[in-house]
Amino acid sequence: MISKRVLAQTRQLLPRSSVRRSSSSSVHSKAAPAMIAQMQGEMPDCNHRPAAYEGSTYEQILKTRRNHLTPNLLAHFKKPLVIHAGHMQWLYDHEGRRYLDMFGGIVTVSVGHCHPKVNQALSEQTAKLWHTTNIYMHPKIHEYAERLVAKFPGDLKSVCFVNSGSEANDLAMLMARLYTGNQDILSLRNCYHGMSPYTMGLTAHSTWRFPLPGVNSGLVHVMNPDPYQGIWGGSNCRDSPVQTTRKCQCTVGCQAGDAYYNELEETFKYSLPRGKVAAMFAESIQGVGGTVQFPKGYLKRAAALVRANGGLFVADEVQTGFGRTGEHFWGFESHDYVPDIVTMAKGIGNGFPLAAVVTTPEIAASLSQALHFNTYGGNPMASAVGIAVLDVIEEEQLQRNSLEVGTYFLKGLAELQQRFEIIGDVRGKGLMIGVELVGNREKRTPLATPHVLDIWEKCKDQGVLLGRGGLHGNVLSMRPPLCLCAEDVEFALETLEEAFKFHMSKSPRSWRNSTMMM
Repeated sequence: MISKRVLAQTRQLLPRSSVRRSSSSSVHSKAAPAMIAQMQGEMPDCNHRPAAYEGSTYEQILKTRRNHLTPNLLAHFKKPLVIHAGHMQWLYDHEGRRYLDMFGGIVTVSVGHCHPKVNQALSEQTAKLWHTTNIYMHPKIHEYAERLVAKFPGDLKSVCFVNSGSEANDLAMLMARLYTGNQDILSLRNCYHGMSPYTMGLTAHSTWRFPLPGVNSGLVHVMNPDPYQGIWGGSNCRDSPVQTTRKCQCTVGCQAGDAYYNELEETFKYSLPRGKVAAMFAESIQGVGGTVQFPKGYLKRAAALVRANGGLFVADEVQTGFGRTGEHFWGFESHDYVPDIVTMAKGIGNGFPLAAVVTTPEIAASLSQALHFNTYGGNPMASAVGIAVLDVIEEEQLQRNSLEVGTYFLKGLAELQQRFEIIGDVRGKGLMIGVELVGNREKRTPLATPHVLDIWEKCKDQGVLLGRGGLHGNVLSMRPPLCLCAEDVEFALETLEEAFKFHMSKSPRSWRNSTMMM
């Protein structure tokens, strides 16, 4: 079992509110024990009981999905789940089983499923006004704009509201090209910035690319500064409570960071028009790419280089914003620089379709060169939800909770890493966490897909829903609602431990020699 001594020592450092949520609280209550077979760890209690499911049968849903929804909508797990209700960090399937949601609707549910304050704000707004578009003024978008830009440093005081992360990054690309008059935009290999025709070229994952002409027009992908899987890396490269197992000889600065920065400079020397760059995009921590963190100082130096060549630096905060990484409200703050444009989505609306681009008034003025319009961006309902989400993060101190509970989680995962060789790397910050599974620790080769799926399925069967990321899908992704508490972490750790044990007992050495399967 996970060392109770280590967990107890770490738990003592947590404030009481992070250790256990009161069962009498309507906000942080825990629901009735789930009816999950073969449960090993004890699922935390919850006094919330959703209404019984009364919708279509499981078979009817499968048939409709097969016959009427486009095939790109892939369902997870051998027997896909039908989720019909949610409450804070919990999800419920159509048969009444309860699951700890450790993926948060792909990093989208920030303050908790169906949070009562957010629900109330939406309900009150829908009783007044749903939609008018921005050809008329309505109060909520103005109230929300003031609240949101107050969270930013410097001159980042102009906001344009849209509906999704892809739209936000699409608009940021347009702004950068209009403002600078330049065309070329850089992004990091292994990044994900969206799937619109414009942003698909920005995204540097073969698994997310359609073979279309013009997708790469004016886009350059540069070497990813990955301290674990990259060419260079060491034991003190990243801003995380847990470091890689790779050795380094650094005494001052970071040699790996210097090497990756030198590669970026080479791109500017040989692949770009001198002084004529439009922008560079970077996630503060790569999300879809597998929770990849960069060497400390890399993004700050990259931003300076881009600006010296006439471009803007764009921080993609779609996954890392709104207190997700704990120490700061925005992920870029951990990298000690201020971007020129910031894009955000997902956690901004706790599941409501809402996104935004924040920039300086000078850069925003570039949009006045022609008419530009977004029908739903910042409509009354979206703005009301956005305000409520900010209120909850502040009132319930969820940024602090993310830091403290996330650090507790990371240290527990690091202990599991000491006991299971298939855990190659544990990384992240706050409640933005990744666990990379490997077939060979020394070579850092990805664990074969069937083995990853076995572990993933086992966790689901025991009541814990995890995501998967990375090019090979071998990184377990943990991005729960920020209301997660220490009890939930312990349940997740016990579940992972049992899943690893089960896998090793079923095939104790086969994973070492298995060839990687896509």
